[in-house]
Amino acid sequence: MRRLFAMAIILVMMSLSAVFARDVQGDSLLSNDSEQATPAKGWYEKLRLRGYAQLRYNGLFETNPNLMCDQCDKSWGGDGGGFFFRRIRLVFYGQVHERVYVYIQPDFASGGGNFAQIRDAYFDVALDPKQEFRLRIGQSKVPFGFENMQSSQNRLPLDRHDGMNSAVPNERESGVFFYYAPQEIRKRFSYLVSSGLKGSGDYGMFGFGIYNGQGPNAQDKDRSVHVVSRLTYPFLLPSGQIFETSFQGYTGKYIVQRSSPLDLDQNEFREYRYGPTFVLYPQPFGFQLEYNWGRGPEYNPATDDVVDAPLSGGYALVNYQWKTGDKLFIPFARYHYYKGGKKFELDATRHRVKEFELGVEWQFNPNFELVTMYTISDRTFENSSNPNNRQRGSLLRIQAQVNF
Repeated sequence: MRRLFAMAIILVMMSLSAVFARDVQGDSLLSNDSEQATPAKGWYEKLRLRGYAQLRYNGLFETNPNLMCDQCDKSWGGDGGGFFFRRIRLVFYGQVHERVYVYIQPDFASGGGNFAQIRDAYFDVALDPKQEFRLRIGQSKVPFGFENMQSSQNRLPLDRHDGMNSAVPNERESGVFFYYAPQEIRKRFSYLVSSGLKGSGDYGMFGFGIYNGQGPNAQDKDRSVHVVSRLTYPFLLPSGQIFETSFQGYTGKYIVQRSSPLDLDQNEFREYRYGPTFVLYPQPFGFQLEYNWGRGPEYNPATDDVVDAPLSGGYALVNYQWKTGDKLFIPFARYHYYKGGKKFELDATRHRVKEFELGVEWQFNPNFELVTMYTISDRTFENSSNPNNRQRGSLLRIQAQVNF
């Protein structure tokens, strides 16, 4: 599969290079002095490389080893532990043509093991010279939720909240997405990331997309695509303060992995979610609030079956940013809640989550940062293999991150 994917990328690149070659040839024919013209760069000369790595330790002051969150961090609780590479990512990106932008991101610490997996592999095709209208084709983040789209390189809490991260496993899907934003707003999105204000990135002022719906690196199983849409706007006040409001929603059908073929009364469920977002960027005080409602599959321990059920959840986060030179000190606190199933877990595992986190991020320089976070958690996660499972406890978590 990986070889086929790599061959597909190579073929796409070869096709792009052929287009660029024709463009360059056409430009030289129009030039009055083609011999003195500066040679155009090949697409391979326009690609750039960056990345980051995260090393964690979750074993300090742990009060309950049975308290865990497999979706969040596979080294949290259980029989494992010790030092753990959460992410090792390289990003190959570049504007290979005035209308084509390429982004490929593999992760070398996926699934709790040190093996490679494609996280993002897409290209943006600009539909106008200003690049205000774009099509994003490939595997990329689904525009649902601010924290879901915010890079793990920038996010303050070590893991995304269950309430909305349970909508799209690993936040990514294969599909086609349309984005629109005026140039001024695109520059504002870029500033919110580059300035250290913890922005979510440029996913348009308006986004609309269709995608498989079964998770990243997975083909569609029911010949029925998911549909998503998001509207957001970052307001700039005369004082320089920026706040952003959003509303998003999606719908589709999902096939649940059941514990046994004998239980296969129904495995396809229609699901939908919708909800708002509010973000006050830390200048120096910040505040984030997201919530969503909907319906989807959920394990019912009373009947030992997967049923259609309501769901809801979200979070509230407060933070403060203090900067001196190239150093940043950002204390934060977050409370998050979720009541519903997780469709991508066995039997659409039933979850009830109440969690409070108190932490600090130290950025010693642009290339190294350290996060310490104390977590107090109350989690219920039940399926057919463990139908009565509520765990409570606390622990101190530490993460070192290198940016390059």
